[in-house]
Amino acid sequence: MAYGSPATEADIAPYYTHIRGGHAPSSESLEDLTRRYRAIGRSPLSEITRAQATALSDVTGLPTFVGMKHAPPFIADGAAAAQRHGVERLVGLPLAPHFARMSVGAYEHSLRQAWPGELVFVPGFHDHPAFVDAVRVLLREALADSAPELLIFTAHSLPARILAEGDPYRDQLLASCRLVAAGMRLPQWELAFQSASHTGEPWLGPDLLESIERSGARDVLVCPIGFVADHLEILYDLDVEAQEFARGRGIRLRRTASFNARPQFVQALAAVTLQALAATSSV
Repeated sequence: MAYGSPATEADIAPYYTHIRGGHAPSSESLEDLTRRYRAIGRSPLSEITRAQATALSDVTGLPTFVGMKHAPPFIADGAAAAQRHGVERLVGLPLAPHFARMSVGAYEHSLRQAWPGELVFVPGFHDHPAFVDAVRVLLREALADSAPELLIFTAHSLPARILAEGDPYRDQLLASCRLVAAGMRLPQWELAFQSASHTGEPWLGPDLLESIERSGARDVLVCPIGFVADHLEILYDLDVEAQEFARGRGIRLRRTASFNARPQFVQALAAVTLQALAATSSV
């Protein structure tokens, strides 16, 4: 399962309306989102998710189905496809390493509503050794030519009220960063957040752009550890917006590659899936 993205420009308005629980966006918000998608051409998230699913099926030998939270095929569509296939025991795997009730919890809610059979749900894999190793591979590639002054791990920001609610999201992100760093020689690093929405309430920080400016570093590497594929938050928020911000201040800014359907990441997903199945089979 993944977040989903509009397939064409005509799909942006219904996509954004679905994200907002059926409430149409203002003309200004829709214009801004459309401008962002035009800047990157289109989001490849749906194609990447399908490629990840196909590769995962090849590795595990299990039939794999795709469901999106906010765009076709929806999570209910994926569940229906599994039913037609004759599946009785389904693994729910959100492509989000870190648990938050607003994100991973919403995937689980949607899937449980749509799936009548036995469900093995994976609530994240932030500390799985295979995931941690896959992040290290991306970092080693990015650090092969030169070491930056500062490494910033990033993830999608969420409303700050989740901390008072006891949500483990930020703690799991920090745990992932520390696990990755424990097996490598890294430059100075910190965790920042990106892609916050303008909702009138505080969101988790520090914001990536604020961290870059505050640091005083002239050479910065970003590792978006909270994301597993190229999409708007990577291709626009990092590759366009953050790059423009850095260039305007004479800062060299790079990022690690995205996992997409890279074999090592697919192997990590396979390990997570098979481990979840094995754990429930032994109960």
